[in-house]
Amino acid sequence: MTTRVTMRFEVLGPVRVWRDGHEVGLGAAQQRLLLAQLMAHAGLPVAMEELQHALWGESPPGSPANAVYRHVGVLRRLLEPGLPVRAPGRWLARDAGGYRLHATPETLDLLRFRELVRRARQSGTRGPEAAVPLLLEALNLRTGPVAGGVPVEARSHPAFNALEREHLAVVKETADVALATAQAGRLLAVLHRAAAEHALDEPLQARLVRALAATGQRAAALRTWQLVRARLADELGVEPGSELRAAQQEVLREDARTEPSEPGRGARSTPVRLTVVPDAPATTAARPGAPRPGAPRPATPHPAAPFVRPAQLPADLAAFAGRRFELAHVAELSAKDASGTRIAVISGMGGIGKTTLAVRWAHRAAHRFPDGQLYTNLRGFDPGGVPADPAQVLRGFLEALGVPPQRIPAGADAQAALYRSLLARRRVLILLDNARDAEQVRPLLAGSPGCVVVVTSRDRLLGLVTAEAALPLALDRLSAAEARESLTRRLGADRVLADPGAVDEIVTRCGGLPLALAVVATRAAAHPHFPLAAIADELRTTRGSLDAFTDADPAGDVRAVFSWSYRALGPGAARLLRLLSLHPGPDVTLPAAAAVAGDDPAAVRGLLAELTRAHLLTEHAPGRYACHDLLRTYAAERAAEHEGAGERETAVHRLLDHYLHTAHAAGGVYSPFWRLGPLPAAVPGAGPGSFADDTRALRWYTAEAQVLSAVAERAVARGDHAHVWGLAWALERFMDRQGHWHDSAALQRLGLDAAVRDGHRTAEAHLHRGLARASARLERYDDARTHIRHSLDLFTALGDRLGLAHAHRSHGWLLDRVGDHDGALDAADRALALYRTLGDRAAETSALHALGWTHVLRGEHHRAAAYFEEALGGLAGLDGTRYGEAGTWDSLGVARHHLGEHRRAVAAYQCALRLYREVGDLFSEAGTLRHLGDTYLATGDPGAARTVWERALRLLTRTDPTAADEIRTRLLALGDEVPAPRIAVVSASPENLAGTAGTRPE
Repeated sequence: MTTRVTMRFEVLGPVRVWRDGHEVGLGAAQQRLLLAQLMAHAGLPVAMEELQHALWGESPPGSPANAVYRHVGVLRRLLEPGLPVRAPGRWLARDAGGYRLHATPETLDLLRFRELVRRARQSGTRGPEAAVPLLLEALNLRTGPVAGGVPVEARSHPAFNALEREHLAVVKETADVALATAQAGRLLAVLHRAAAEHALDEPLQARLVRALAATGQRAAALRTWQLVRARLADELGVEPGSELRAAQQEVLREDARTEPSEPGRGARSTPVRLTVVPDAPATTAARPGAPRPGAPRPATPHPAAPFVRPAQLPADLAAFAGRRFELAHVAELSAKDASGTRIAVISGMGGIGKTTLAVRWAHRAAHRFPDGQLYTNLRGFDPGGVPADPAQVLRGFLEALGVPPQRIPAGADAQAALYRSLLARRRVLILLDNARDAEQVRPLLAGSPGCVVVVTSRDRLLGLVTAEAALPLALDRLSAAEARESLTRRLGADRVLADPGAVDEIVTRCGGLPLALAVVATRAAAHPHFPLAAIADELRTTRGSLDAFTDADPAGDVRAVFSWSYRALGPGAARLLRLLSLHPGPDVTLPAAAAVAGDDPAAVRGLLAELTRAHLLTEHAPGRYACHDLLRTYAAERAAEHEGAGERETAVHRLLDHYLHTAHAAGGVYSPFWRLGPLPAAVPGAGPGSFADDTRALRWYTAEAQVLSAVAERAVARGDHAHVWGLAWALERFMDRQGHWHDSAALQRLGLDAAVRDGHRTAEAHLHRGLARASARLERYDDARTHIRHSLDLFTALGDRLGLAHAHRSHGWLLDRVGDHDGALDAADRALALYRTLGDRAAETSALHALGWTHVLRGEHHRAAAYFEEALGGLAGLDGTRYGEAGTWDSLGVARHHLGEHRRAVAAYQCALRLYREVGDLFSEAGTLRHLGDTYLATGDPGAARTVWERALRLLTRTDPTAADEIRTRLLALGDEVPAPRIAVVSASPENLAGTAGTRPE
């Protein structure tokens, strides 16, 4: 006799599937998206072409139909474990050249929603009041944004948007019925949620105003009206329409003593209309965990997901002078009406003050952009490096706007679409400094008329002026009066007025260049007792010119200013400035400066201070130094003059060795069981760093990520293959764990190419493995399979058993992502056998964890728990394994939760939290808090669940707004009437984890 399996499919919120009350893991994001598409069509066939477009848009893989077949096959086996390969199964059927989901109101929440709405409308023949409980039950089936959990860019698909509109229409219909039948209080929670998600929907907001007034909350109703009015004015520039104004007038006419239970209040202008449909049999089966039919939820108006407001502007210059006309010209952008983004292009020669002007205006106008300011240096004319990649800058902007790296879409078009979506109807100021050309700028332009983009460049960027109607502003040199004002602000009026002749000569020699004036003023300020006539005389005797700024007039003598300031340096500081021109940028730290100089850090610290005092370097962040690109050009000229080619080559080699060996040391501490290749000894003077623990290693990587990218590019340009593949290998684990998957894929490709050119087959094998992992993270599964196969073959040919074990471990991880759990178990078993043969305990525990997690995905939680406990036993006493131990405790908690062993699950989660807090991993801590809240709720303690979920929400608001939305949905479902916690909940302090629930089982 065949056992009947109960299935539930959910698309009105996070995409989820339940089999016999247990949630089914749906594997990779594209599998989840495919299933969501079939759910959204509610049992109707979806054409193959439509599925392909939904999955890949305009960039399908080589064989999209075959990819769909694979995804369907994996989904069938996930829904029906044990289903033979190529068997059709019960739930996903081939139909009309595509696929459809076999679904009924008992199995699919969308059909259940429609069935309840149909019955509610039919009940109108017996009186509208009978409809409200059915409509509320239908609305409460939605637990969050439709198709939650699929990639952000895919959630805008028309099929999902249609479901959101359908739900919103029923919200409004229910509000009309509830207001007419004195049941507005039962609907407030639903109305608050919908109003937060549709803040500019005036008919919906009018219904919320009426509902608040109908329940006696007249003041709250008027406050809501005022907030909506302000939002409409700020974001759309319009006043409320007739329906919203009518709702306000009704509230104002209400007698403050009106009882909230009085029938009909607040509904006089909105008659009730219920669509009557024929009667039909229906089921009342509810989804797992759904509220009982008609049960009201208390009003809990949680806000919508917060938009992260970046504040990235560099510091304003206190000594700014002049440029009043130019500031007023740029200010026109704020007042100008536009249908698209407003753009200004500030152009001019190097040192003319483009950045200073842009930053000054941006600070003065920042209050007009309440949603934040974005800034980047595009390094378009950086003498020591290559221009910034706009794709990399765009990813940085997305992170600044609150999108965690692991949530950034793979394709450039999808990233740009997400960027524009985040900025839609927002007021954000975007400052793009030092652009090379229009093509570097275009991907970074917003599409919102509320945004302003200011671009600085030595080029006039006529392409932007012509195609994007940018406002051009070409900067000229400062006038003599403005130059004197600049010196006065820096040196004081008394000193400037004391010797006007000397001031005139300084102004002339500096040629109206703000950078030159700043250097001279710094020299004069450092010697307050020097008469300005002596300063002018020194400047006159060092006359010269940078080739790019040569002029027959002494006003062109920029090199004169630099040379004069340079000659005032001590020999050590002058040499350091010359050698720093060899650093690829964008900035340098004390250890790196010591490496390029080949000197002791203690001595170099004083030299950096001397260069900063001379205004030749800027300490723009604590311990991080940068200089203007013109000064770098000058320093490079001096280096070519004073340092021979051999000495310059040795300095660059020291620098590359410094970064490579430091990255190698950091990687070894951060992820000790992933083997890093042996390195030859660093050249003398490289001074690589060392790290006491994984926290310090991660802190170093986070601070140096941009520099490491530039260093790798410099090594590529030099043809220094060993440094390229060495950096790629050493940084792979950092980039993977921190979600920098796009950058990881790019670096792994560079490293792989370098390893092939260098003939280093071991590095080639490891980099194929790393590239497989990065490709899978970006859901490029065909590429991932190719690379992991190459890695396995190479390690086998090399006889490298440890490398082969790592490759099998990564292969199993990849197979889990695509839903091939049988293959994943086989790969993890192979890795485990090799690790045990080699006696590598740390790596062995990783394989045990992998085996356990695959059993979790298969629903085999007893076997999973056994593997996790064995892994934890192996980790005991090992150093540098806090990440692995924390992850294993969390996974054990998941297994214990599914087994119903809730107290033991809580103990496991608390151990994970302690470790994640020690290493400072906020994202993983929030994930464990989410699991912990689920367990508290399962034990009947919603108060404890609320406490830990609120902490998770605070963390995720900063690190992952999409996951934060899921937590808000859970909190909203709890309502306001939640009792105090019965169980001691987790605080931020490890000391509060003492007790049975917080101790590790022996």
